Amino acid sequence: MADTAPRLDYAARVMSDSPPPLRRTSLYDRHVKAGARMVPFTGFEMPVQYTGIVDEHQAVRTACGIFDVSHMGELEMRGEYAGQVVDYLITNDASKLVDGQALYTCACNEQGTILDDLIIYRAAQDRWLIVCNASNHDKMVAVFEKAAKDHCEFEDRTDATALIALQGPKAFEVLALAGGDAAKLVELKSFHFRDAVVANVRCTVARTGYTGEDGVEIFCAWNDAPALWDQLVTLGQPLGLKPAGLGARDTLRLESRLSLYGNDIDETTNPIEAGLGWVVKLDKPMFVGKAALEKVKASPLPRKLVGFEVTGRGVARHGYPLRDMDGNEVGICTSGSPGPTVGKSIGLGYLPAAMTAIGTKFLVDCRGKNVEAVVVKTPFYKRS
Repeated sequence: MADTAPRLDYAARVMSDSPPPLRRTSLYDRHVKAGARMVPFTGFEMPVQYTGIVDEHQAVRTACGIFDVSHMGELEMRGEYAGQVVDYLITNDASKLVDGQALYTCACNEQGTILDDLIIYRAAQDRWLIVCNASNHDKMVAVFEKAAKDHCEFEDRTDATALIALQGPKAFEVLALAGGDAAKLVELKSFHFRDAVVANVRCTVARTGYTGEDGVEIFCAWNDAPALWDQLVTLGQPLGLKPAGLGARDTLRLESRLSLYGNDIDETTNPIEAGLGWVVKLDKPMFVGKAALEKVKASPLPRKLVGFEVTGRGVARHGYPLRDMDGNEVGICTSGSPGPTVGKSIGLGYLPAAMTAIGTKFLVDCRGKNVEAVVVKTPFYKRS
C-alpha cells in the first residue's frame, strides 16, 4: 500500500497531460464548406489552405484575401490607471497614443527576453485592448491579470470576440461595398481604428495586418462573424477575393519580414537582437525588463536575426542549422520557405554579429546537405 499514492498521482498527472480537445472558431463550418484543409494550431482546428498556399498568397498580393484569426487573444484593461499598467508591461510607449490609435510592441520579462509581441489599442484613456498570440494566451492573461490587481479592471474577451483580417490592395474596395459607414474606413490612418457597421454587423475596424499589404482587421462579436464573413466573401469574389489560410499567412509575413512568435522570437531572444529595437523605448521611466535591455543595448550583440536568400538548391526551414563556409555550426534558421512573390527561397535566422553584414555568405544544413545562402536586406518584399 505504500506506493499506491505515488502511482495514483502519476496516473492523474498523465491524464492531466493529455491534450484538451481542439476548439473551433465560429467560422469553422465556413472553412469546411469552402474545402479548407483543417489542421491543429494552438489548440484550435484552423484552415491551413483552401485552393493552395501559392494561389492564396498571390490573391492577397494582387487583390484581396480574407483570413479567420479568431484564435488570437483579446484582453481588455479598464479604469483610470489602465493605461499606466499597460505601459509598464510593454517596451514601446503607450503614453503617446491617442484615442483610436494602436501600436506594435513587445512584452518582456525581467531578463529582457520576449514574452510575446502584441498590438495595443487605446479605445479611450480608461479602456485599452491588447491582442496577443494564441500560443501565448494563457501566459499573457496571467501577466496582465496580475498587473491589473488593485490598479484597474481586467477582462479576457477572447471567447466573446471574433477577428477577421481583410488584406490586399483591393481590401478597401471590398469594404466600400459592405454598406453602412464602411466606405469611409479608407480614411483610417495606418495603426488607427474605429467602430463601424460593416455588412450590417457592428464591428471595430483597425488598419493593421500581418501580410505586408494594406488592409484591415475586423473585431466583432463571436456569433456575428459567420454573417460578416459570408457578406465579405460574396462582395469580394468579383474583385478577386479568396479565403486564405495559415500557410499563406506565413509566406506573406515572411516575405514582409514580420516576426513569428515561437520561431523568430521567444523567451530565449531579446527584441534588440531580433531587429525589434525600434519598439524598445529606453527613455520611458519604467517598464518590465528595462534594466536588462539597457545592458543589452550598452554591449556588443553576440548575434542578430538576419534575412537571407538560399542561392543553392534547397529550401531553408525552421530549426535547420546555419554553418560558416568551413562547415562549423554557428546559428539557427528560425523561418524559411519559398517566397511566391519574390521568386526565391528565403529565410530568417540568428547568426554571429560578425557574419550579419549584407552579402555575407554561409551555409544552410538542409537535412545533412550544406546549401549556400547569403545575407540580404529585408524586407524581402515591400508593397509600392
